[in-house]
Amino acid sequence: MKSKYQWETIYRGITAGDRVQLGRGLSLIESKKEADKVEAGRLIDACLQNTSGKSIRVGITGSPGSGKSSTIECIGMAAIERGYKVAVLAIDPSSSLTGGSILGDKTRMPQLSASKKAFIRPSAAGSTLGGVASATREAIALCEAAGYDLIIIETVGVGQSETAVYHMTDLFVFLVLPGAGDELQGIKRGIVEMADLVVINKADEERTPLAEQSKKDYSNALHLFREKESGWQVKVLTHSIFDPKKTEAILNEMEDFNRFVSEKSFKTSKRQEQQLNWFEELLKTSIIDAVLSSRKGVEAPFDPVKKEVAKGILSPRSAVLKVMERLKGELNL
Repeated sequence: MKSKYQWETIYRGITAGDRVQLGRGLSLIESKKEADKVEAGRLIDACLQNTSGKSIRVGITGSPGSGKSSTIECIGMAAIERGYKVAVLAIDPSSSLTGGSILGDKTRMPQLSASKKAFIRPSAAGSTLGGVASATREAIALCEAAGYDLIIIETVGVGQSETAVYHMTDLFVFLVLPGAGDELQGIKRGIVEMADLVVINKADEERTPLAEQSKKDYSNALHLFREKESGWQVKVLTHSIFDPKKTEAILNEMEDFNRFVSEKSFKTSKRQEQQLNWFEELLKTSIIDAVLSSRKGVEAPFDPVKKEVAKGILSPRSAVLKVMERLKGELNL
């Protein structure tokens, strides 16, 4: 079946700054239809050739209620005043029953949504781990081809699987609430180790002293971690959406980081590594889908093994070994 999308038309619109065509392009790359996947691949390839590498890709994560959306709006509006075009790829939680998106980030970023210099795209996380949607990496390429030079990815929330955003951005920002780091067990080591910037948010009114204490706690904790591969020194800042100077300080830190990693060519090498990692992830997913999928009315090659697992005849481990033995034989591995 032929795709309803024409990648050339969408590509021309994207590079001309047409936000409607950008939206169509994002819908295309999110499509699960086989015919659309071919068109999406051509569109992504074209967009990748039209990116300068000068953009700043920022991942922002934090627990639900930490103020991610309101903080992103503040940063976005401040960046627009400096001449940036801002794209926000906001990943919403999804219903485990329908797969639909639960929240709507555009409603939480009213000012940014109304700006002609900004583009906001909420997407459902679906079953994808890592706090990001399955097509987020490709969406970044499309936004860059459209001329957006500050790309912000907002994840679902902090958890064991929320770190995938680190592997597709230049700068990783961790938002925490005042008091979240006042005890050792309150500091999520895995997230903090990856963070390039820690922001104590909602540092206003009666929470200001607690925010300052949290800043000290996180700053002390960072000294215990190994040095960043890039040599970048991670900072801890406090922030309040009611204080424009604090928002400017975050934006200044983002620009300083971008200059630092660009001058050392670390940014380029990291992006190349990310592209290879993404290739391997897609390859693994595609192979798994091909092995486990079945056509209508036709039993998949490994359905009998799956039935044995379901009945308790084979353990999942033994079943995997059985499948791998067969695959190795067929592929001469």
